[in-house]
Amino acid sequence: MKLQTITQVAKEYEISTRMLRYYEQVGLIKSLRKDTYAYRMYDEGAVIRIRQIIILRKLRIPVKQIIKILNNSDAIQVVEIFRHKITQLDNEITALSTVKSILVRFAEEINDKADVHLKLLDDDMLFASINALSFSDNQIKEKESISMDELNKASENLNKLEDKDIRIIYLPPMAIAAAYASGEGCEGKALDMISKFTKENALLKIKPDARSFGFDCSDVSIEIGENSRIYEVWVSIPDNMEVPAPLLKRTFSGGLYAAHVLRSWDFSDWRWLTEWVDASDKYESDWGAPRWDSPETVFGQGFEETLNFYNFVQKHNSEMGYLQLDLLFPIKEK
Repeated sequence: MKLQTITQVAKEYEISTRMLRYYEQVGLIKSLRKDTYAYRMYDEGAVIRIRQIIILRKLRIPVKQIIKILNNSDAIQVVEIFRHKITQLDNEITALSTVKSILVRFAEEINDKADVHLKLLDDDMLFASINALSFSDNQIKEKESISMDELNKASENLNKLEDKDIRIIYLPPMAIAAAYASGEGCEGKALDMISKFTKENALLKIKPDARSFGFDCSDVSIEIGENSRIYEVWVSIPDNMEVPAPLLKRTFSGGLYAAHVLRSWDFSDWRWLTEWVDASDKYESDWGAPRWDSPETVFGQGFEETLNFYNFVQKHNSEMGYLQLDLLFPIKEK
């Protein structure tokens, strides 16, 4: 039985090592450990399961439903999950087909009459266009095979971010308790340190509006499939609060960010968010600009904010299956 490292699997299937650890934490896959090797290893069965998960995610099946599908021997329940997703997609297709058909008719009308001042939103014309529409049952046409390349292309098109997907937010200045860790699983190690600090100091009773942020603070860019080298996690604290070692107290000066909710732990969302910032005519990247002092690690990075920090710590004991993240990209106005 050939074993593959977490890095090998992540690179081969172009997914993050963090995503693989998350899938393991929610019970979708299992890893092995060799006594002489510190990192996770996957056997053939685990790799097959990972490929199944990747395909189901590209088919836009949520992680919670993937757990039900892959851990369920009841074919009827699995089929019901697929049918429910098909119904959702049919509704989306019908809505998009309606908009497309009306736009096509408008374009043809303008082209035929060479008049850009047509009353495009005139009720009579609009209703006539809608009444003339005819839709099929939106069933997928039969095809002998659909390649992985086609599925990947469809997934790329569906995942791109538009203006409506992005929120522009301002983070105010705040005092921070910071923890950082290195090596495999450094994200979880740093998060555990902050969770422990939060509980031991009853922080959420003192400051129920506390916010928590995490970020990769490696001094080099991390490629897909590579482990984070250093990861830092923050929690906002009262200005006069003391922070015990090994945690550090930092002062965050605040700033403007482009925000997007992480979708089902797909960290390729960082790529989509970066592309949105690069294409924006109003904002530009402020990545790397100093927004806090950090002699120990790099500064000015993008954040992953825990959206449900209070419930995540107080109600769910920091279980990863309950973690909700917001991606925050530092920006400035052009």
